[in-house]
Amino acid sequence: MGDVLAGFHAAWEFESDSVLIRFERGIRTPKLFQALGERRIPHEAIAAVTLTPGKRGTTVLHAVPRPGADPLMEAAAGQLKDGSDPYRLVLPAERETLAEYYADELRAALPTADPGPADRHLVAVPEAPLQFKAYDGKASFDGKSVAFRWFWTGASSAKWKAGDQSFPVTDLSGVEWRSPEVFEGHLRLLRREAQPAQPSQADQDPAAVVFGLGYGPVHESLPFAAAVLAAVRSSGPAPAVVPAAAPAVRRDPADIAERIRHLGELHQAGLLTDDEFTAKKAELLAEL
Repeated sequence: MGDVLAGFHAAWEFESDSVLIRFERGIRTPKLFQALGERRIPHEAIAAVTLTPGKRGTTVLHAVPRPGADPLMEAAAGQLKDGSDPYRLVLPAERETLAEYYADELRAALPTADPGPADRHLVAVPEAPLQFKAYDGKASFDGKSVAFRWFWTGASSAKWKAGDQSFPVTDLSGVEWRSPEVFEGHLRLLRREAQPAQPSQADQDPAAVVFGLGYGPVHESLPFAAAVLAAVRSSGPAPAVVPAAAPAVRRDPADIAERIRHLGELHQAGLLTDDEFTAKKAELLAEL
């Protein structure tokens, strides 16, 4: 057992070849941390270590992850807020000297040369929920395939026409996760081989589920996306496929009305400002 440095919401245990991060459980702890439980980060998965002043009398120890080493951070693609970043340990400012000691010790344990992006995942995939509810459907993953079952209250007519979907991980090249904390998020599955061009709008794409108010929160949808991504990577190498842009199509007025209704829910809940609601509503109406 190595030395332990405890901060707000987490404690880091420094071992000879890794850092074991144990996240606290409590009402003030970010839900993503609670969902992760604990994570072991090998030294080879860390690119750098920084120590910077934080907010309101705190200091922040940050183990910068190596690109491609962690499926969770790869799926997040830089969209996590600082408070939900599992690689940041926030401590009281009076513990800065102690934090600086451990930062120096950790830096000394890292490879001396910049290793560059990892060619494989070095951090174990988080234990993802096998299923979660999105706004327009239910997503489930059994380790071999991803299934989407549509909700009649939220799914677009395009998804209803396509029917419920099942995607073996061997047919996928990756995932695209967009945080539900910025307007509407989504989880889109990317195909290995070019099939009919995927619609650019996630609510029209049968290979995507859309997140809305109270649906697909970060602590459920992101670990799910990371688990799928890790399974895709382990199923064999494949170049990432960038979906071809689909020709612009006239959207179903009923779908537009439903999306505006949902925006109204976000606005009433205080998650959108008046200006944001007006601008997004105008964008949707322009698609008619």
